[in-house]
Amino acid sequence: MCGIIGILAPEGAEVRQQLYDGLLVLQHRGQDAAGIVTCDKERFHQRKSNGMVNDVFRQHHMDTLGGKMGIGHVRYPTAGSSSSAEAQPFYTNSPYGMALAHNGNLTNARELLHEVIHHDRRHVNTNSDSEILLNILASELGRTHATQIDGELYLDCEDLFDAIERLNSRVNGSYAAVSVLSGYGILAFRDPFGIRPLIHGSKKEDNGKETHVFASESVALTALGCEIIGDVGPGEAVFVDENGRVRRRTCHPSPVMNPCIFEQVYFARPDSVIDGISVYESRIKMGEKLANRIMQQRPDHGIDVVMPIPDSGRISAMEVARTLGLEYREGFVKNRYVGRTFIMPGQAIRQDSVRKKLNPIPHEFAGKRVLLVDDSIVRGNTSKKIVQLARDVGAKEVFFASAAPPVLHPNVYGIDMPAKEEYIAHNQTNEEITQAIGADWLIYQSLEDLEEAVIEAGKGVVTQFDSSCFTGEYVCGTISAEYLSSVGMARNDEAKINKNSTDETIEIHNKE
Repeated sequence: MCGIIGILAPEGAEVRQQLYDGLLVLQHRGQDAAGIVTCDKERFHQRKSNGMVNDVFRQHHMDTLGGKMGIGHVRYPTAGSSSSAEAQPFYTNSPYGMALAHNGNLTNARELLHEVIHHDRRHVNTNSDSEILLNILASELGRTHATQIDGELYLDCEDLFDAIERLNSRVNGSYAAVSVLSGYGILAFRDPFGIRPLIHGSKKEDNGKETHVFASESVALTALGCEIIGDVGPGEAVFVDENGRVRRRTCHPSPVMNPCIFEQVYFARPDSVIDGISVYESRIKMGEKLANRIMQQRPDHGIDVVMPIPDSGRISAMEVARTLGLEYREGFVKNRYVGRTFIMPGQAIRQDSVRKKLNPIPHEFAGKRVLLVDDSIVRGNTSKKIVQLARDVGAKEVFFASAAPPVLHPNVYGIDMPAKEEYIAHNQTNEEITQAIGADWLIYQSLEDLEEAVIEAGKGVVTQFDSSCFTGEYVCGTISAEYLSSVGMARNDEAKINKNSTDETIEIHNKE
């Protein structure tokens, strides 16, 4: 999972500060690495490295990032490794100077890599599928019949869209991408299923001209003072030239909107609107339906107080309490400087992180029967530790509710969930999971209720989703058992630790 942003401002403006500010707002989408590429006339400037945004960029880096257009990226690694060389954006100089930032995961990356090297005759320096995507785009642009004006090649906008159309025919998986083309402008495009989010906004500058911004979530646009124009549609490409003219085209014959529902459950900020759906309203609806499910399954539930697992479980927990007519209390204080635990490699690291991440408030638990509400349960290590924390400070009974169904299958579209054998719900009954996490009882949201919650929140603007991590049904329809096996082997804890410790990819084109 990653966050991306692309900005084109009027002549004479600088976009570096806006890119930096936008990445700060998107930091929740990636805490492993950050990067910015800007374009000043025909020269690119780049800074990227491992770490949080405010760690990667110092003043001397910012001073070098001149130009009126640029792109930025924050990263969780799902393909490739955690090497700083695989931080984005990526750059190529042929056939046009261009850089690209990508959120998603290409499910046919292995085949595409062979094509890029042996048929497109292009070089790939890392293990990142994002670099492959850049080279596919560059290769397809090289196939266009660019117009010559005064002896110089000129890339027509329709040629650009034709290249995206050919890219869409070659690439499988999820991709929301922004690209800066030297001398031309900013390009944004999205896969034909709209799995990963991408939204477009603009704002009027003092000179009356517009700055255009593309980002993974609407919150980045509103933070920069933009008005929302709309989401980039499935299979759509949007191009803003250097003069600020906007062109767009659907570059796929049969796009279908199937956004990833886990954005609404967990990853997106609650103040974002994705594909016309308020994340906040989605989580309110999830809480309402979860409360109704508790009443159906546990009419004599015995709950004294409802508490959230901060932060992503908070909104649903508030609505559970309201619907059930119960007291809502904050029982845990969160250390906001510890990253998301289910993505961290190694059980010992995750358990240690939980101890550092959450601290209980003893008097809120003492002698009470407590319902803990979380957005989801993946490995269950965090849930188990939290239940024990509640008991250690005096909770009489501890119940647990998940606003999402059991996670049973890998997310192959850009969320770095573990190998399915590491899911607590893998080959275990509800009773066995309850015992494993140490709760007195456990209730999961149903998939039907989850999807209805999001549909209702969006007033029917989107009616179908990629829910593959719950169902194992992948919207692209090209996911083989062999591919899933390779995903599992790459994502288990041992593989991640070994990969991160042995990667020797050399970084190029970067300012330290």
